[in-house]
Amino acid sequence: MESASTILTPAEFSGLNHALSLSGGKVIICHVSPDGDAIGSSLSLLRVLRAMGHRDVRVVTPDMPPQSLGFLSGIREITVASQHPETVRRLLSSAGVIFCLDFNEPRRVDRLEEALSGSKALKVMIDHHLNPDPFADIIVSRPEVSSSCLLLYNVLVDLGLAGYIDMTVAESLLTGMMTDTGAFSYNAKDPGIYRVVADLMERGADKDRLYKILFDTNKESTLRLHGYALAEKMTIYPDHKASVIVLDSDELQRFCYQRGDTEGLVNKPLSIPEVAYSVFMRQDEPEFIKVSMRSKGLFPVDKLCKEAFGGGGHLNAAGGEFYGTLDAAIAHLLEKMPEFDCYL
Repeated sequence: MESASTILTPAEFSGLNHALSLSGGKVIICHVSPDGDAIGSSLSLLRVLRAMGHRDVRVVTPDMPPQSLGFLSGIREITVASQHPETVRRLLSSAGVIFCLDFNEPRRVDRLEEALSGSKALKVMIDHHLNPDPFADIIVSRPEVSSSCLLLYNVLVDLGLAGYIDMTVAESLLTGMMTDTGAFSYNAKDPGIYRVVADLMERGADKDRLYKILFDTNKESTLRLHGYALAEKMTIYPDHKASVIVLDSDELQRFCYQRGDTEGLVNKPLSIPEVAYSVFMRQDEPEFIKVSMRSKGLFPVDKLCKEAFGGGGHLNAAGGEFYGTLDAAIAHLLEKMPEFDCYL
């Protein structure tokens, strides 16, 4: 099955072909705390570029990918800045082209922001989040697309590169498409998504296997952490139709927390009919709080995240950060909640 795509404008088409024609090293970078969409798109592009004959291609990330994605082919080739900071800065400095996947502003690469912004490389952004910062030379931004992996698939088809989507690339792309939509349970109304899924399956991706790995496999400690969070740390605010789960660093340590262990936790309160949106706060450092939000219907957690926590995302899925104590983060959220009751 050869899927048709017309997602690129003539200028984008020309710019991407120019980027692919340039000699020199190519670096693929994604956002801090990379998820399935960030890693899936990065590894997919890595394999396609190498299959095209580009040998000097590297994937770099600001920090470690979650262990839950360890099954993806090529993940051990990623150079992680938190472990090899000077190597990553050197790669960004010497690159001829930098592909920026699944983020749309330099601050999203955290400790690598200065190195990325200072690089003289041609920068290409392929992303699906709202309000892109114009830091890249070539910008392919489609907020209406449910994942960067789906966007990358369409870009590859438009460029005539679909022939390089083998089974390994297909599984990486499908991983990102599934993780960014909760296995197609939200932000997945576009029928075109399922035509792409069919194509990726025909190319060898095993959707059932991916679902088992991504959504139906847990460590005992992860299950206990989720159970504790829901039983003891979930607060419902009926007046605002909101749920808030908060976990501090001591609680995370108690359950031997590793990156990825809280994946999906924020979605669970949405199964309560009276809850319109769910907030999860995780204390990663004494004064650094990671915030995730999910919602149902038309409640705009992207706006709430942006206004309250300097973040963003999509209508039903967003994230942000808070620099301060956990108590201060909770107080700040509770202060903001009444302002968004008009969306209920």
